[in-house]
Amino acid sequence: MKSLRILMLALFALFAVTLSAQKPNVYVLATGGTIAGSGTSSVSTNYTAGQVAIGTLLDAVPQIKDIANVVGEQVVRIGSQDMDDATWLLLAKRINELQASDSVDAVVVTHGTDTMEETAFFLNLTVGGTKPVVMVGAMRPSTALSADGPLNLYNAVVTAVSPASVGKGVLVVMNGRIYGADGVVKMHTTNVDAFGAPNSGALGYVLNGKAVYEASPKRPGGRPMFNVSGVDELPKVGIAYGHAGVSPDVVESMIKNRYRGIVYAGVGNGNIHKNLFAALEEARRKGIIVVRSSRIVSGPTSLENEVDDEHYQFVASQLLGPAKARVLLMLALTQTDDWRKIQSYFNLF
Repeated sequence: MKSLRILMLALFALFAVTLSAQKPNVYVLATGGTIAGSGTSSVSTNYTAGQVAIGTLLDAVPQIKDIANVVGEQVVRIGSQDMDDATWLLLAKRINELQASDSVDAVVVTHGTDTMEETAFFLNLTVGGTKPVVMVGAMRPSTALSADGPLNLYNAVVTAVSPASVGKGVLVVMNGRIYGADGVVKMHTTNVDAFGAPNSGALGYVLNGKAVYEASPKRPGGRPMFNVSGVDELPKVGIAYGHAGVSPDVVESMIKNRYRGIVYAGVGNGNIHKNLFAALEEARRKGIIVVRSSRIVSGPTSLENEVDDEHYQFVASQLLGPAKARVLLMLALTQTDDWRKIQSYFNLF
């Protein structure tokens, strides 16, 4: 009888291993953020980001183990307001390694929401392969009453293991919706329904443990636009914010400090205040690439519409807002200083 029990236990263990092997293998790269935040009160908005380790986050959502074999890896522990170029490059290179691994089927990145749209866009431009890469965060810390992180994390893994997510590039999953990296924008400072895609709309949603797509991204995943495998430092690019009565100091300081690119977050259709025009012309004469963008959340900054871009050799950002325009310009400057070539990159969006 004892030998029969041992045999049954052995068979059960073998069966469990077989089932586990049949589930997709998902790597979860953790960077910190509110989803890993910890506060002293469950009803307070005061908390410290990035305090909870990835293992603890995964243990809080045991349902994930039913759909995937998950491995957690702590990359950094920061609030995403402190995200930097070095971490972007680290993430891109690590995800490219995982894309090349036969033992990995998908990647999930936990991230703070403040700069999530920028990181998602950067990775979408620099990560190759067709395996799903899904970014996720939270608007409430893990210690909060009705924290949104656990469900968001579960939905992110659901999206990552879905065959429908293959080849769609970097995705962002928040509050039950699936967004493409090119279009996603943080739209609210505090609500759990904080993200949207004002120009393109969401690609789909997650419901009852299933990812449902209603649209595809404009640019599918696969070959990255920029190869950063040998890049250790990104060119210096800043953003000058347009407003009534703006001083040329904001541009002149960038010229003085040898910025290689300036994104102007203009008014309306990227319109430039008269106080800044001469400074931006000077920047261009000194070889600095100038990109016109807009502080307006939706609509394009269109080429040759309000400004004679050809004459001034300015680049129009099209549908990219200032933050994403800066990301694209930094990466473009790793390849070329030709403003026409750089405009061709922006024309893809």
